[in-house]
Amino acid sequence: MSTARPIQSDDAAIDAALRALADGNRRRILAHVRERPLAVGELADRIDITQQAVSHHLRALRTAGLVTEQREGTRHLFAVRSDGFDAVRHYLDDFWPGHLATLKSAVEARAVVDDE
Repeated sequence: MSTARPIQSDDAAIDAALRALADGNRRRILAHVRERPLAVGELADRIDITQQAVSHHLRALRTAGLVTEQREGTRHLFAVRSDGFDAVRHYLDDFWPGHLATLKSAVEARAVVDDE
């Protein structure tokens, strides 16, 4: 049974994800659960913080839609919810075409100057 949250509107999803990703411990947790689902205790051992702190960070990541929780018997396993990153990825992707076009123009202008 999965307890995934629905994807939020783009602005709300971006804000929630960026707030969650601003914390280094949360990014470390994501790095571990992207490979395979892990329980709170396993995460606490791997990143050397208390289980209570891990639970706090997982709650923030789950609220932001970045992880999902599954029950396996009495264990709660957490895994990356890749679709939770979609809004952030699309937001950041929008920056690249304009910047690449500007960079291309600058390089081409410099090439013309260098050729003269």
